[in-house]
Amino acid sequence: MRVNDRYVSFYYENDKDLGTVEIDPQKTALLIIDMQHVFVTRPEYGDSPEEQAEKARWEQFYRAIDETVLPNNIRLLEYFRKRGLDVFFAKIQGRRKDGRDRSLDQKASGYNELLLPPGDPRAEILPGLAPKEDEIVVVKTTDSALTGTNLRLTLFNMGIDTVVVTGVLTDQCVSGTVRSLADESFKVWLIEDACRAATEEIQRNELTILNNIYCHVITTDECIAAMEER
Repeated sequence: MRVNDRYVSFYYENDKDLGTVEIDPQKTALLIIDMQHVFVTRPEYGDSPEEQAEKARWEQFYRAIDETVLPNNIRLLEYFRKRGLDVFFAKIQGRRKDGRDRSLDQKASGYNELLLPPGDPRAEILPGLAPKEDEIVVVKTTDSALTGTNLRLTLFNMGIDTVVVTGVLTDQCVSGTVRSLADESFKVWLIEDACRAATEEIQRNELTILNNIYCHVITTDECIAAMEER
C-alpha cells in the first residue's frame, strides 16, 4: 500500500508493500485549497517587541510559502492547464457581512477566528494562482471543501475519481478536505511540497497521520512523473 518510506506512521511500519504512484490524468482533478492573501501573504508588523517576536515566529512559514509551496502550486496548475485537465479551487469566504453563516470553528477565538465577508480583498486567491474562466471555485465557511458544498457531486458528475490536493493549512483545511475525500471514496494524492502547516513539526506530524490511510503523500516531481507515464 505504501508508495514511499516518508511519513510512515506506526500503523504502516511493517507494511512492506511500497506500491507505485499511478495517476490517470483523465480521471484526476487538481484541488488548490485556501491559497488566499489572508493566509499566505506576510502581514505588516509593528515595531513593538511583541509584534517583532510574532513576525519571527511565523517567518519560516512565509519563507516556505514563497520559496517552495507557491512555486510548486504554480507548476502543478500550469501542468494541468496545458493538458486541459480539470482544476478546482477552494476558498474561505462568508456570504453575510456579519459572518453568521460561518461554521463554529471560524467563530472560535484565537487564530482560527476568521471573518471574510463578501468583497473582502483578503479572501482573494493569490494572483499567480488566480482561477481562469470555467475553472470551478468552491466557496466554503468550513475547513473541509466538501462539507456544505456541492464539490463531491460536481467531481462525480465530471467523472473524477482522483484528486491531487495542495494548499494551506496542512493540518486544518487541507487535512479536513483530504479526510472528506477519502470518506467519499476518492483517491487522494497530497503534494507534500505544495502544502504547508504553520511549523515543520506540525507539517511532518500531519503528513504522517494522513499518509497511507486517507491519501498518499508525494512530491510535485513524483506527481508529474506519474501523470506523464500515462
